[in-house]
Order: sequence, then C-alpha cells, then structure tokens
Amino acid sequence: MNSNLTIYIGYDSTNYGQKLAYEVCVRSIRKFNKNIKIVKLNKKDLIEKGIFYRDENTGSTEFTYTRFLVPFLNNYKGWALFCDNDFLWQCDVNEIYEKYANNSYALSCVKHEYTSCKSNLKMNGKPQEFYPRKNWSSLMLFNCSHNSTKNLNPETVSKESPQWLHRMKWCNDNEIGEIDKSYNYLIGYYNDRNKVNAYHFTDGGPWYIEYENVENGDKWLDYLTEEELLNLNSEKYN
Repeated sequence: MNSNLTIYIGYDSTNYGQKLAYEVCVRSIRKFNKNIKIVKLNKKDLIEKGIFYRDENTGSTEFTYTRFLVPFLNNYKGWALFCDNDFLWQCDVNEIYEKYANNSYALSCVKHEYTSCKSNLKMNGKPQEFYPRKNWSSLMLFNCSHNSTKNLNPETVSKESPQWLHRMKWCNDNEIGEIDKSYNYLIGYYNDRNKVNAYHFTDGGPWYIEYENVENGDKWLDYLTEEELLNLNSEKYN
C-alpha cells in the first residue's frame, strides 16, 4: 500500500445534495480504505488563501477549475488523485496508484471516447456541453513532480482558458497515461457492468429529483443516514 497517495475530492457548497455527494464519496472511499488521506477541495478556502482568484463564474461546479491546483497543493511532490464528488467507489482507490503510477506520465485518466451528451442539461438544470476529452478530468492521477504538472499553478489555473485546462494542453499528449474505464464508469453511457470500480453519476445523481431513479442510485442512497435522507427529500420536494 502507498501511504503517500492523497486523494482530493471536489466540493460544491451550492446546495444540500451536492454537499451530500461529497460525503457519500468520502464514505465509499473509507469503506475500502480507512487510512488514505482525503482532502476537500473547497473553492471558498482557496480564494481566502489567495490561491485561486478566477473572476469568471463559469462551470457546472465550484471545482470546475480548482481541480487543476492539485499538484500545487501537493507541493509538486509524489502522487495525488483527484475525483469529482459524484463518484461512488466500489474498490480501494489505492488500486489506481498501484496499477497506473508511471513516472513517464504527467497524469493518467480514463480516456472516454463518447461523442455526445445524453442531454443538453445536467445537474439541476445546468447547461451540458460536449467538448473533446469530455470527462477526462473527472478522475486524474497526477504525477505531481513531473515537469509538465508544474505548468499548473495558481496563476495558470486562475487565468488560462477552460480548453487549455480540461483538454490538458498543459502537457504533451504522450504524457497522458490511460486508466481503465471501470474506475470512471459513466452512468448512462456504459453498459458493461461486469466489473465496476467506481460509479460516476456524471449527468446527475439521486440527490436531484430529476435523477432520483438513476441507475444504481439505490447504492448511493444506502450511504445516507435516515436524517440525511429526510433532509434530502425535504429539499427535493419543497
């Protein structure tokens, strides 16, 4: 086991459901690995510390851009994993390090190949946009000491275009390793269910009324306490 691997999880404070998504993601990780270091990637904290100062308020979540600060936050040392908050883990996340950590790569990710989104809307009515390398950045294993990851710093993450960041123009294409898609199984896009290491409710999860019957939503709901479920239903239906 690699005790130096840290996982950074995107956090969105905009509504109760998004906050619960973070908590469930953490709980699913802890189910399989109680000791791994987890860091909440909180945009508000990063702004207060002067680490993130992007003016525009774009993106579907508060961690749309802040995810690219992970190598900087990890002091450009070792390995760090980022995932969106809408992941539900079915394995020890350390497997990704054990299988895919390769010093020749700046990062590794699942190289999704789908070419269109299921809907023009996602996550409580927010616009859904397809772009090249869509969802590649939703799970990233960063080689934080690699020269190319040092292109990601508070200035570039705050000022560079979404395309430069999410399409990974900050590194060379041959510096992007590939992780098996079972670790970023996009609900509604993939059908090979024999082995799923992490469910990704990319368009929306059961914390939204529009997606309360989403595939495998019951697995996500199982992680809630009775009080959380009551509060969630109160928010969804009132």
